[in-house]
Amino acid sequence: MWLAWIIAYYAVGNDYIVPSFENSFSSLFVCLGEGSFWVAFSFTFLRTAAAFAISFLLAGVCAVLSAISKIFKGISQPIIIILRTLPTLAVILILLIWTNAAVAPLIVTALLLFPLIYAQFAAAIDGVDADLLQMAKVYGVPKKTVISKIYIPQVAPDIFSQVGANISLGIKVMISAEVLSNTYKSLGGLMQDARAFLEIPRLAALTLVAVALGLIIEVAFSQLKRINSRWRKGAESVN
Repeated sequence: MWLAWIIAYYAVGNDYIVPSFENSFSSLFVCLGEGSFWVAFSFTFLRTAAAFAISFLLAGVCAVLSAISKIFKGISQPIIIILRTLPTLAVILILLIWTNAAVAPLIVTALLLFPLIYAQFAAAIDGVDADLLQMAKVYGVPKKTVISKIYIPQVAPDIFSQVGANISLGIKVMISAEVLSNTYKSLGGLMQDARAFLEIPRLAALTLVAVALGLIIEVAFSQLKRINSRWRKGAESVN
């Protein structure tokens, strides 16, 4: 990517289209020294975390209810399909009429993440070992033990393995929504200001921040996979 950047810079030969690598990194360090940048960074990250938490909880509850009730599953499926096909730009424009530039990106991000996380929960629940559940039923294992020793150990690893990627996607969607909404005190708002004043190196620096944040989150959450072995041992102990 670094080599592609350098090649593009010299091929285009216009700092207003492709800024130099050096100027972009200089702008990055300038941003890191500004208090306004850290305020914007914090607000964007908190909005993303809130959107993920909301979508994660709702998706988990809906997936469990769908597994328990076929009626609920039949009702929820069309809603999930509609949410998957909603055009992000149109939703943002509508939400800007109903709410404000600070709330609209949060709702849009939650709406985009919800069907994705719901599908992950549903697939993980459907993937629980049927033989293990049948064995637990035959031996009269209490439901509390079935949930804690079978369902959670087998469902949680698949869900946790996707958390980092989901939050990283949420950051991308959040910043895009903030740019479209021109949200005050946000990374997207700073990018919009940089574009308006043709501060292209600063715009590139802010983009690098967003990319780095997503990568750090994905790497950090990938370490949670180590927890899988403990939970799987718990499931095997029931057998």
